[in-house]
This record gives sequence, structure tokens and C-alpha cells, in this order.
Amino acid sequence: MSLALSIGVLAAIGVYLVLQRGMIRIILGFVLLTHAINLLIIAAGGVGRREAPFFGEDPASAADALPQAFVLTAIVIAFAITVVMATFAVVGRGDDDTEPRAAHTDAAGQPPSRDASEGADR
Repeated sequence: MSLALSIGVLAAIGVYLVLQRGMIRIILGFVLLTHAINLLIIAAGGVGRREAPFFGEDPASAADALPQAFVLTAIVIAFAITVVMATFAVVGRGDDDTEPRAAHTDAAGQPPSRDASEGADR
């Protein structure tokens, strides 16, 4: 029951963060979603119904290695995708118009006038 609850909580928070505007929040949401999916794969493998691998006398009661191999592969792929997304976030932060930046507002919090921004570009 606690495994299903933790999968649900991780998936819900992950979806919420992916739907946010900030790139860092999207990356963290993606990480939480991958954790939820990895837990789901392990839960689908039936670890709770089986013993540890190579310790039981009955081969039918040994743990299935296929879900564990899938999760190990998924962890590596998720880490690589997370690094790529973080790199894109750093490289493209100048083009990111989803969050307001302090450089684009004056002291009153208003965007600078058109004349002031033209003079700053030259």
C-alpha cells in the first residue's frame, strides 16, 4: 500500500512541476516522474511476492531480474536526459521568456521604455 501511495505522490508532484513555467521546475518534475515510473516497474515485477535472487531452493521463488534490469537502464537514461535538459536550461536561459528577469524591469517593476531599450542595445 505504501509503495502505491509513494508512486502516486511522486507522479502527482512530478506532473505538477512539469506543468510549471520555470525550466528548473520542469527538470525536477521530470526527475520525480522517472522515480515514480521506476518504482512502478519494480512494483509490477512482483518483488514483494518473491525472495531474494539465488537464496531460495525453488527457482520459481527467486526474484525476476528483468524488471531490475529495466529500472537500471531507465535510471541511466533518465540521468542522461536530465543532464541534457539542464544543459539546455543553462545555455538557453537568455532566450527564456517564461520568467521575468530583473534586468528587464526598472525600479518600479515596469518594463523599460522603448527609447531607453534602444539606447542600451547600441
